[in-house]
Amino acid sequence: MSTDLIKQALSRVSYPGFSRDIVSFGLVKDIRTGDGETVVSIQVSTKDPEVPERIFKDCHAALAELPDLGTVRVEIDVQNPPDSTGAPSTVEGQSSIPGVKQIIAVASGKGGVGKSTVASNLAIALAATGSRVGLCDCDLYGPSIAMMFGSHERPMANEHEEIIPIEAHGLKLMSMGFLLEERSPVIVRGPMATRYTQQFLRQVAWGELDYLILDLPPGTGDIQLTIAQTVSVDGAVIVTTPQEVALIDARKAVSMFAKVNVPILGLIENMAWFECDHGTRYAIFGDGGGVREAEKMNVPMLARIPIEPPVREGGDEGRPIALTPPDQSAASAAFHAAAQAIKDRR
Repeated sequence: MSTDLIKQALSRVSYPGFSRDIVSFGLVKDIRTGDGETVVSIQVSTKDPEVPERIFKDCHAALAELPDLGTVRVEIDVQNPPDSTGAPSTVEGQSSIPGVKQIIAVASGKGGVGKSTVASNLAIALAATGSRVGLCDCDLYGPSIAMMFGSHERPMANEHEEIIPIEAHGLKLMSMGFLLEERSPVIVRGPMATRYTQQFLRQVAWGELDYLILDLPPGTGDIQLTIAQTVSVDGAVIVTTPQEVALIDARKAVSMFAKVNVPILGLIENMAWFECDHGTRYAIFGDGGGVREAEKMNVPMLARIPIEPPVREGGDEGRPIALTPPDQSAASAAFHAAAQAIKDRR
């Protein structure tokens, strides 16, 4: 029995009180097999005795479904937590955001694949399911959320010196685009960029949210790692276009999230095809590259978004296409299907 299959079984064990599993939280420290036994070592930081008891029972239940494990021993090392948030500690400094139930990163290894468009419309579609949703534009050097939501407001601060997010189309929004003039560039070095990112996550009065969507910058640099080390990201959605030059960088993004124990919720293939007025489809950027990649990675293909002029027009005019009824737009229908798949999974 391979350790990968054992880890896959353990990934169905949720940390008590959280939707995230013990594997993605980084609590499984070692798996050993041999001599007729399987030993799983888990480290938990908690003062609640029911937490290790529940994990112990759930681990045994999950492993009981696997054959040829021999005698199963689940060893749990219980340590005093460094804080009182109740969340399992995975990376030093990492914790949840008060009031936010789930944090989902929308990422791409490459620029130009429509990641911000996907993040905006996915947030709109999640809100349409009745969820309370926030959207944080972490792409400091190319902030576009302000334009995509048609807002030119300037954020204010509350009595606790927290930034009050802008509200538009039923979402709470934060972006560097709300803080700068339209033509003003963001000229900051790496340390300042990471500081701004942390402020957007920690010093914004997000309130009670079911989902906080993080629109990450392209690539796998400082800002992405800062986010992974600052907050407990529940999952990542990877955006790509069908051609190989985009898929290469999408793989890098998937690999980065694997290294920081963030599960991949699925891929979204943007610009999948263009359909003319006569119903003929043209695979402008290649055919089905994202679908094949999702199969290789063994992750869901959440949606394939066709090229539609109203998608671009909606982004320029501050009205994301997901606000259009799904029966009037194939792109809108795809975004709503992706949002429902994410909600059903979590």
